[in-house]
Amino acid sequence: MRVLYVEDSEPLANAVQHNLEKQGITVDLANNGEDGLDMAVKDIYDCVVLDIMLPKLSGTDILKRMREKNIQTPVIMLSAIAEVESKVGHLEKGADDYLAKPFKTAELAARIKALVRRPKAVDLTSITYSNLTLDKANATLNGQQLTAKEAEIITEFIKNPNQLISKEHLLAKVWGEDNICDDNYVETYISRIRKLLKSVHSHAKIITIRGLGYKLSEKANV
Repeated sequence: MRVLYVEDSEPLANAVQHNLEKQGITVDLANNGEDGLDMAVKDIYDCVVLDIMLPKLSGTDILKRMREKNIQTPVIMLSAIAEVESKVGHLEKGADDYLAKPFKTAELAARIKALVRRPKAVDLTSITYSNLTLDKANATLNGQQLTAKEAEIITEFIKNPNQLISKEHLLAKVWGEDNICDDNYVETYISRIRKLLKSVHSHAKIITIRGLGYKLSEKANV
């Protein structure tokens, strides 16, 4: 197993490298964001561990650029910032795990091994639920053309049927964490998508969970 660890504190990086290698994990080090990005995009690692606060380029930026290049290597973010908002924000940007500093190397090793064991996600061209088929490549639902935002929202619902999806999640996932949109945008799109589901004679519908969000369920289960 080979891991990239991007950390600007040399003593910490060396200590973590030593302890991980004692467990049979090969560790390559980078001490700034630019070098870390150059190494990460080679796509040769089983896992990438990124400190968020780095010189030259932040760990957040490295994560963003990896995912833009469709590099799906598992990523663990490290930060002294333990707030829920920071954790959720990075997970929604494509991180697979988040570990607050200070941490024990044994816990980091366990999380790395768990991520590497996890089956890799397959990004299917089309996804289905009930009698709905979303063609992601052409942005169509049962042959009906969608806007880019409609396609992104419907993707979230079809990938997570019968699961609660909050407005906050949709805003962050579809419009981005730095968006200036509010709940009204989500409500407007949900209304449009409900009409679209009706037009394609969907067996499923989006229901509102008051004060919490929405979920997609087959009508018989609602």
